[in-house]
Amino acid sequence: MKILGAAIGNCVHVAGVFRFLSLAEIEGYDAVFLGPAVSIDKLMKEIKKHNPDVIGVSYRLTMESAMNLFRNLKIAILKNGLEKKRWILGCTAQLKPIAEEMGLFEEIFTGFSTDEDSFAFLRGHSSKKEQERFPQDLLTRFENKSPMPIIRHHFGLPSLEDTIDGIGKIADASVLDVISIGPDQNAQEFFFRPSEMNRNLEGDGGVPLRKADDLRKLFEASRKGNLPLLRCYSGTTDLLKWAQLLQNTINNAWCATPLLWYSELDGRSKRSLEDAIEENKRNHEWHARHRVPVEVNESHQWSLRSTHDTIAIAMAYLAAYNAKAAGVHCYIAQYMLNTPLGTSPKMDLAKMLAKIELIESLHDHRFTSIRQVRPGLFSYPPDMDMGKGQLASSIHTGMMLKPQIVHVVGFCEADHVATAEEVIESCKIANRVIHNCLLGTPDPLQDRDVRNRQEELIREARLLIRAITALGDKGSQDPLADPSTYVRAVRAGVLDAPHLRNNPIARGELRTRMIGGACLAIDHDTKEPISEKTRLEKLGIGLAPKVKRRVNN
Repeated sequence: MKILGAAIGNCVHVAGVFRFLSLAEIEGYDAVFLGPAVSIDKLMKEIKKHNPDVIGVSYRLTMESAMNLFRNLKIAILKNGLEKKRWILGCTAQLKPIAEEMGLFEEIFTGFSTDEDSFAFLRGHSSKKEQERFPQDLLTRFENKSPMPIIRHHFGLPSLEDTIDGIGKIADASVLDVISIGPDQNAQEFFFRPSEMNRNLEGDGGVPLRKADDLRKLFEASRKGNLPLLRCYSGTTDLLKWAQLLQNTINNAWCATPLLWYSELDGRSKRSLEDAIEENKRNHEWHARHRVPVEVNESHQWSLRSTHDTIAIAMAYLAAYNAKAAGVHCYIAQYMLNTPLGTSPKMDLAKMLAKIELIESLHDHRFTSIRQVRPGLFSYPPDMDMGKGQLASSIHTGMMLKPQIVHVVGFCEADHVATAEEVIESCKIANRVIHNCLLGTPDPLQDRDVRNRQEELIREARLLIRAITALGDKGSQDPLADPSTYVRAVRAGVLDAPHLRNNPIARGELRTRMIGGACLAIDHDTKEPISEKTRLEKLGIGLAPKVKRRVNN
């Protein structure tokens, strides 16, 4: 298909039309660029010469001259019998109403339009019905948006009515693809046990969901704009009931639950650690059977509690390993940046690249992962302007990992939960950073410090995984998929974090320190960094033989 583009009249501004034609070439179009200040007469001659399927004209000057120019263009089109050609326009926002009155243009792009809008037109999506333009399953949405990543933001206000209204505003703004509903803690833990709710905590931490119709109302509110997908934070108890509820009410885009957490380990439910792991794994299996993508938000839970980077890497791999063992085919791997506080961008990239290498080593025809990056909440300052800077900085770092999903965290979150307006503003900031990054960013793998740290972390994480394997039952066919293995690892201090001091099941004896932007394990006596081998030896832990394990699906 051929597309011809030019800035017409006396307009010499060609950056927009040139960019559009460049994207058209990426999409396989034969593009013809006529340049600036092309007269209408010349345009007509070039159209007859090249016979394009689509003609794109651009004009970015005054309203008065635009009115006459568009009128003359229409006369020339009719005179030359070109009214059946597909015409599109690039102009300033103030000229759009004038252009619309002419009835010439199939599509009008302004300075508010994005590359995503251009790709939608070039791929024919803009002329499709809403459900086709904005697919309601995650993987098809990826295909439609590529090379732009999927944009996600969490949202949940202390009032159900305000949350419903806010979701409508966010959907109308068409700035994101996935709204993650954040229920309050009463809902997460006691939705199916309302008599156990603490009424003093109503709306604490999110929206007070109390019945299935509440979720249906949130879904209905999202049926406008770009029809964003909805997903919801997992419950911390009754996970299988939550899974069925979310599938029936909001068509949950994907499931997110941990492996060890939402248990006595963090106090977010009263489940014992072993019971929690068992139930979490059953939840993964349920979603695998129903072909719903699964995210195991395990690794960053450890980093949020200031564990050293090696444990975070190992648990990223083991979370994916267990998801694969549960039969999950599409795995959402979340890479939370800036965590623990003080992590440098350079060391963050090394840490995430180590996770990526280990997780993606599990890929085969039955299992694949999708990269999702997000800023770390603790890195946000309470100053709103500085928060915007942190958001932009984190997204820029995350884009070097080539993610398919960008989880935006509102710039205001260190001070208060984001309103609909702040979600929209945060997504606009992120979208602009993403736009710039897609033009090209440095390759972190070319940085010697990043590469050296990545390789060190992979060696240490593999050592830790061998130590965890050695804690399994002797008769176990797969110790890394056995809940009792992880209970032993926590009790023995193999899996530990400084914030777990005085925990009912964990040791809480691990000491860590941020050194050079990385989180390292520290010797209790010397206060100096120690290797993972030394740490494990001090715990009296042996290692399993170096055997490559396979996941049985």
